Amino acid sequence: MTVTREFTQNMPKAELHLHIEGTLEPELKLKLAKRNHIDIGQETIAEVQKTYDYDDLASFLGVYYPAMNVLQHEQDFYELAFSYLKRAAENNVRHVEIFFDPQAHTSRGVAFEDVINGLHRAIVDARALNVDADLIMCFLRDFSKESARQTLAEALPYKDMFIGVGLDSDEHNNPPLKFARQFEDAKAAGLHLTTHCDIDQKDSIEHIHQALELMDVERLDHGTNIVEDPDLVDFVVNHQIGLTSCPLSNTYVSPKMKGEEVLSLLERDAKVSIHSDDPAYFGGYIADNYYALAEAYNLSKEQIVKLARNAFETSWISDEKKAIYIQELNDYAKIN
Repeated sequence: MTVTREFTQNMPKAELHLHIEGTLEPELKLKLAKRNHIDIGQETIAEVQKTYDYDDLASFLGVYYPAMNVLQHEQDFYELAFSYLKRAAENNVRHVEIFFDPQAHTSRGVAFEDVINGLHRAIVDARALNVDADLIMCFLRDFSKESARQTLAEALPYKDMFIGVGLDSDEHNNPPLKFARQFEDAKAAGLHLTTHCDIDQKDSIEHIHQALELMDVERLDHGTNIVEDPDLVDFVVNHQIGLTSCPLSNTYVSPKMKGEEVLSLLERDAKVSIHSDDPAYFGGYIADNYYALAEAYNLSKEQIVKLARNAFETSWISDEKKAIYIQELNDYAKIN
C-alpha cells in the first residue's frame, strides 16, 4: 500500500539524530536576536529565511554556527528546546535523544550550566506533551582534544542530565581516533557512545572502522558509506549497532538521499533508521524525512515501520520502555 504523509506523521517514532541547534527556526532566531540585542543583519522573518539557503556543507556551516550567537542565556536554550519538543509531539515522536554542542556556546562565553540547565528544563516540561527526551553531549571534532577533555570534565558534574557523548562538525582530517581518550573516559563514567561518520567524506571507511572496531561506539550517525565494506556491514549486523540516516540533509551532499544505501542495509537487517538532523535548515522534521524517502523509493508501509522499529531498538532507553513503544508502533501498523 502507498505510504501517505499522514501515515508518517502519526506513526509512533524515536528520533536519535537531532541537533538542537539545528532546530533554530527563523522566527525564534529573530525573536532572540531582538531580545538579546544581537545584530544579525536581518530585520524580518523573510530576511532571516533567505539566509537559510545554501548548496553545500561549507555554506551550511557558514550560516549554522553564526546563528548560535542569539543563544545567550538559559531561557534561550529552554525556548529552543521546548519549541523543538512541541514539533516532536506534533510528529508523534515518543522518544528523542537530542544532540547539543556545548563548545559552540562556551567558546562564545556562555556558561555550560546555562546551556544544559535550559535544555534539561525543557525536557522535563515536555513530559506533559507525552514526549520522552534525553540529551547527548557532542564534542566538536574541529576543536582540539584538550578542548574536548575540558568539556567532558565540566560536564560530568551534570551527568544526571545527559546519557551519552557524540562527535560532530567538520570531519575532514578530524578522525574519530583523535578523541579516543575522551570517549574512553566518557565510557568509564557510564555514558553511551556514538559518533558522526558523515556521508562521502575523505577516509569515510577508515573513520567507520575506527569508530566501530577501535572505539566501541554503540551507534553510527549517518555512516551509510559502510556499504562500501561488506565486512563492516557484517560487523554492525552481528553487533546490532544502529545507523542513523537523515534523508533530507543527505540531499545537500548526495542527490539520492543515500536511499539506495538505506534500502541495502535494511535488506541486510542492519539497524538503520530515519531522523531529521538539522530540520530548521534542511526543510523538514522527522515525518517529512520518512515521507521523502518513502516517496522517492516507493517504500512499503512494512519497510517504513521496520525503519521506525530499528530506531526504538537502538535507542538508549530501558528494555521496558522499548517494549511499550514498539507495541504502540505495531498496533499502529495493524490498524493503518
